[in-house]
Amino acid sequence: MYAIIKTGGKQYKVKNDDIVDIEKLEGEAGGKLTFSEVLAVGEEGESLKVGTPLLDGVKVEAEIVKQYRGPKLIAFKMKKRKGYRRKVGHRQSLTQIKISAINA
Repeated sequence: MYAIIKTGGKQYKVKNDDIVDIEKLEGEAGGKLTFSEVLAVGEEGESLKVGTPLLDGVKVEAEIVKQYRGPKLIAFKMKKRKGYRRKVGHRQSLTQIKISAINA
């Protein structure tokens, strides 16, 4: 069984025991999370139950594995022959979660 959840402005397809990196959520490692914004639930190769836009009474439970920062991303701008160069770096704060149950 899998579910499509929405968190941090993004959508993720998750199954039981999946480990997923999502945008930072509050909590310590070992803490429990419940995602109530479930968009769809289904079985592989079988029927899919889709909400309009959310499904009522469906929750996905997860456990926080760790809080960390992702790799450094570089945004470099340059205009040729003008002497214009800008370099900006960014590291996103992430939460790694493990899906424990899909309650459909």
